Amino acid sequence: MKQILIAIFLVLGMSPAAQAVLTIEITQGLDGALPIAIMPFDVSGEVEVPEDVAGIVAADLKRSGRFAPLGRDKLPEQTETDFVFWRGMGIDHLVVGKVLPGKAEQYTVQFQLFDVVKGQQVAGYSMAASARHLRKLAHRISDIVFEKLTGTPGAFDTKIAYVTVRSQEKAREYALAIADADGHNEQLVLKSKQPLMSPSWSPDGSRLAYVSFENGKPEIFIQDIRKGSRTKLTAYPGLNNAPVWSPDGKRMAMTLSRDGNAEIYVYHLDSNKLYRITQHYAIDTEPTWAPDASALVFTSDRGGRPQLYRVALDELGNRKGRPRRITYEGSYNSRASFSADGRYLTFVHVRGGGFNIAVMDLQRGDIEVVADTRLGESPSFAPNSAMVIYASETGGRGVLEAVSVDGRARQRLGLQAGDVREPAWSPYLDK
Repeated sequence: MKQILIAIFLVLGMSPAAQAVLTIEITQGLDGALPIAIMPFDVSGEVEVPEDVAGIVAADLKRSGRFAPLGRDKLPEQTETDFVFWRGMGIDHLVVGKVLPGKAEQYTVQFQLFDVVKGQQVAGYSMAASARHLRKLAHRISDIVFEKLTGTPGAFDTKIAYVTVRSQEKAREYALAIADADGHNEQLVLKSKQPLMSPSWSPDGSRLAYVSFENGKPEIFIQDIRKGSRTKLTAYPGLNNAPVWSPDGKRMAMTLSRDGNAEIYVYHLDSNKLYRITQHYAIDTEPTWAPDASALVFTSDRGGRPQLYRVALDELGNRKGRPRRITYEGSYNSRASFSADGRYLTFVHVRGGGFNIAVMDLQRGDIEVVADTRLGESPSFAPNSAMVIYASETGGRGVLEAVSVDGRARQRLGLQAGDVREPAWSPYLDK
């Protein structure tokens, strides 16, 4: 199972990126997407508004694949709430709104969501935000519309973490970055001349755990995003890889080879105590927590090829019983991640071809390939369990792609030049 160790260090071969600005391309929409119209929001007075709130909402909904917003060129010049008019346009739902100026670059945004077919209002809100938080407010509006019309919470007001590489005077500069789910508002968390990999969000979204090679070997760090401070968590001899937070934020599962072989451990952050979970001559790596912390799923070659195994845990995080294999389809299954609702598991899956992204329905036990890719890796669920983001390759460079859990809607997030890898979708953040 040396290929697992090779996969761990694939980041070393990433191509340099010229700049880290994520752009989004919708590559596959959902058949039967809901027709909706989002009118440009009226602006009170002569005030200039720094963000196109309605445009952001329309772009969010279109990216989800669940909605087909009417193009701006087909919208009436003035706000029109005549339901007969919109029914004639084939529109099922309508969003209208206005932006009112306040003091000290504060704005009040009012919007209404209408069911055109029924001729009634579905939702109406008034929210305030500063100029620099207008984009975040627009994402919140998208979340409200998405949930009202689909019954599933939206995940537009969330973030993604990822790793980029830039060329710098014949050397490479690695960066750990976060951005809004639509690729905007990038924030560089850390730069390094040595590789960075495996970012993992804390449950409250305030910290990132990651692996850094800045001291010439893999070490696990925790970075406080808001304060900018960081601490070194582990630097044991050998591997210190694949950190992942427990659902309560009090423990960290990881891969260590401190005892000579790659095994799964759980580190208790409050007591600094380390508990070994697996003990096998095979390589055990890439742990992920069940949402209720009752188990870990990890990758192991103890059956001859990389497959996924599940090990039960007690309330303290100690192992209960022997690990149990859970994947049998395909020659290779690795890098698993649970959906927040606990129903699905996504992972890298090889079955007669490339490294695909698959989803297992844990209630039924069936596996479905949702993204047929040549080099898919690092899948991560959105906090609403509706989308999966993962790393892939197109045109010889690394990109991020997102696919719906049923595989019917897909989008690509890439750098204008260079590579981006190792995505991790954030939990829901404080509103």
